[in-house]
Formats: sequence, C-alpha cells, structure tokens
Amino acid sequence: MENENTYSIRELLGLLLNHLFLIIFVTLCGGAAAFCISKFVLPLQYSSHITMYVQSYTGISENANNVNNISNSKQLVNTYIEVLKDDAVMNAVGDLLTEQYGSGDIGGYFELNGEGKISPAAIRKCFTISSVTDTSAVKITATTENAQLAADLCNDLTQVAPAYVQEAVGVGSINTIDKAKVYTNPVAPNIMKNTAIGLMAGFLLIALLIFVFDFFDNTIKEPDVVSKKYQKAIIGEIQQFGDGKKKKRKRKKGSQIMEARGLLTDADVPFNVVESYKSIRTNILFTIADAERKVIAVSSPNPGEGKSTSAANLAIALAQTDAHVLLIDGDMRKPVQHKTFKIKNAEGLSTLIIRKSTLEKSVKNNVIKNLDVLPSGPLPPNPSELLASDSFRKLLDRFSESYDYVIIDTPPVNVVSDAMVMKDAISGILLVLRYAETTYEDLSLCMKQLELAQANLLGFVMNDVHTNRGSSYYNYKYRYKYQDYGYGGYGYRHHASEKEKADAD
Repeated sequence: MENENTYSIRELLGLLLNHLFLIIFVTLCGGAAAFCISKFVLPLQYSSHITMYVQSYTGISENANNVNNISNSKQLVNTYIEVLKDDAVMNAVGDLLTEQYGSGDIGGYFELNGEGKISPAAIRKCFTISSVTDTSAVKITATTENAQLAADLCNDLTQVAPAYVQEAVGVGSINTIDKAKVYTNPVAPNIMKNTAIGLMAGFLLIALLIFVFDFFDNTIKEPDVVSKKYQKAIIGEIQQFGDGKKKKRKRKKGSQIMEARGLLTDADVPFNVVESYKSIRTNILFTIADAERKVIAVSSPNPGEGKSTSAANLAIALAQTDAHVLLIDGDMRKPVQHKTFKIKNAEGLSTLIIRKSTLEKSVKNNVIKNLDVLPSGPLPPNPSELLASDSFRKLLDRFSESYDYVIIDTPPVNVVSDAMVMKDAISGILLVLRYAETTYEDLSLCMKQLELAQANLLGFVMNDVHTNRGSSYYNYKYRYKYQDYGYGGYGYRHHASEKEKADAD
C-alpha cells in the first residue's frame, strides 16, 4: 500500500466529518435498537434487599469487649459471605421456595433438574451478596422477574443462613432485624441507560469501521502523494458538476449504459468548474510551451475514470482562447465523442487512416466555436495497428500545421496499448485519475506501461473534486459520478448554432 499508515488528529476528525451523516445514522440506529430491545424484548426485573449483621463474641464481659467484638465481626464478614454462597445454602433456599410456590409455579422462574429441584447455580445467579464498607453488615440483594419472588428469596436466605453459618464457622452469629419488602417498581431494564449505551456502541462501531476501511483503502486520495512519488505535477483538479450529483452510473457485465453528462459550455456549469479548466488549460500551455507540436493524448489507467469528458472539456477550454482546436476521438473501441457532441460517426478517424474518406467529410467543423471534432468512425478490427501506422502519423503532422492544438481521446493505458503506440507523434500524455477508484496498484501498472514505452507523461488530472466541510486531503473529496463503466461518459450533446456554422462557411 502506498497510503500513509499514520494519522494526525486533524485527519482523524476530517475523516469522521467526511462521513458525518453515516455516523449520525448508524449512531441513531444503535440507540433505537437498544431502546426497542429494552422496551419490548427484555423482561422486567424486580429487586428486593435485606441486611444481615455479623456479631462476634468470646464469652467475656460484653461491655468490656464491645470494640473487639466489632473488629472481629468485620473479619468474619468475608467468611460468612462465602458460606452464604455455598451450594448447601442455595439448596436449602431452593427447597423453601419449592415448598412455598409448588414445583409447577416455581418452574416458571427456574429450570428444574431431573429430581424436580432448582439448581444451586440458578438461585445463586439471582443473589448479589456484598459487605457494607467499614461495617460488619452483609447486604443481600435478589433480582428476579417477579417482585414477590425477589423478596421471598431474601427472606428465605436469612431464614436458613444462621444454622449453616454456625455449623461452618462455629463462632459469632448472623442476624436480621427486618424482613425484605416487595418493591413493585422494576429495576431493569434501564431504558435510558441502555439507549445511551446503544448510541455509544453505534458510534464506536461505525467510527471503527470507517478507520479500518480507510486504513486499508488503497485508492488514490492525496494528490501530493502521487505527485511526489512519480515526480510529475498535478495539472489540475476538476470539481463535480452536472447531473452526476444525482444520477448513479449503471454497470452491466459485458455491456455499458451511458448517461449524458455536463460539458463546459452548459449554462449551469458552476464558476469553480470553469476556473478549474482554465487552470488546467494554463498549466498545459506552460507544459508544452517548448514542444514542436501541440498534440496531447488524454488517457487514464482504467475505464470509467473520466478521460473522455476531460478531453472534451479541455478542448473546449483551449478553443475559448480563440485558438483553433481539433478534438480527435482516438478510442476506436468504445468511442463516445460523436455522442457527446451529437455528430455523425459514419466517417471518421478509422476511415480517414485507411483513405476511405476525406478530411472534409470526416472532420466536423466548428462544432463549438473554434473547435473541430474528428469522430472515431466505424470500429475497425485493428485499432492499435491503425494508430501505429505511418498514415496516422502523417495525419497528425497535417493537423499540427492546421490547428493550434490537437487533443486526442485515447483508450485506458492498462487495457490496451493504443496510447503508447502514438508516443512519437504527440507532445505527451495527460493522465486522468479518479479519486477513491483509481488505486495505487492501477497507477503503478500504468506508469510501468508508460515507462516501458518511453512515453512522455505531462502530468495528472484529479477528477470529481467537491468541497466538503471538515475534510482532510486538502479539504476535498472526489466522486466522479458522471462517467459510465465504459472508457468514458459523454456530456450533454451540443450543437453549433446555425449562425456559427454559417460564419465557419
């Protein structure tokens, strides 16, 4: 794993705040579950108590030895407590209960053994016997599902205890001055206490799961880690926009369902998204300032990471500077740019390379002001060979002379080698990464492919950034939702206006 294994307090708090609604939901669920179990599932428990007093005497004058008797009594308390918990005492209490309630009724509260008797362990479980601090008193508390039974347990124990204590210890005595009373107010379950415990348990559980999943999460979340590791700049970060906030990407094995998503030219594009692409445009211009040709391939490690939409919007951003820009759909396996811009794909790059069409018919002029688009054309059986051909190289040479900038949408690097075979004909490759989906293993494999091909990597673009209160990782969280499972999503279809087409003619 490439992610760091240490956290600062700020990062931990940011991680929790990133999942604030989930934490609140699970915490409330824990409290609600504890409340319902306490209220409707757990049986009511009733308690009664009585105090027994230990006396120690040696036969000497009572007045002269009063202090010594109290001291000796304190020493006998722990011994007496152990005697009271003995199986013989519990059996005696059980016999009295059976005699009082009958074996039928008492069987509703205790499980009887083969002889029809209550086991000593079952009775002992009902008792809490403890010494009173700094006294010679023993407090006996009985808790059962029946208030009268709890009082009877206390009284029966005090009835049989003196004889067993005298027989076992031989000195002193244990006495009571009252009888246990029946208390009809239940002592358990404590609904408020259990609800509070449930809330705390829910919070601790979800917090632990969040920390564990984040600790073992190997997806890319920190741009500076990527930049530092590969010594390449983060060209820009793109905030989430368009319908991607509301729609989920649908995936089907063996097929793809594409959804239209926002382009930079849409009226509802947020200001920060426009500024992000302007920043990327500026950084790209600096990066390729000394390059002989201004041809940029846009790719990604894996499908679905946003390279097609990024390529389209980068081309639009460059066109907005009054530069003449050509966008080429070089993904001749799963092309999307003809759908993005609502143009025909009967003729395009594939037919142009094999000379089955002309530039005039293949290139769609002024789709957006200053932006021409060359769609992929019909899907060929050998895309890699076509992109590696001299014919394609000559086309790029021609385009480099005719256009200020050429942007090529290429397939993912980890899937096919199309982006690498054109390395000598382009200025470099711009790699699009998707937060929380692209893993460090994906990126490492991609970088190895580029290194083996000796391709020029211009830098990285981080996708789907949106501000999030309390977030760590630069106070951003990425969720690139407007791409489909294929090689990329497509944006809203955009028609050049009739006036723009007329101007172009």
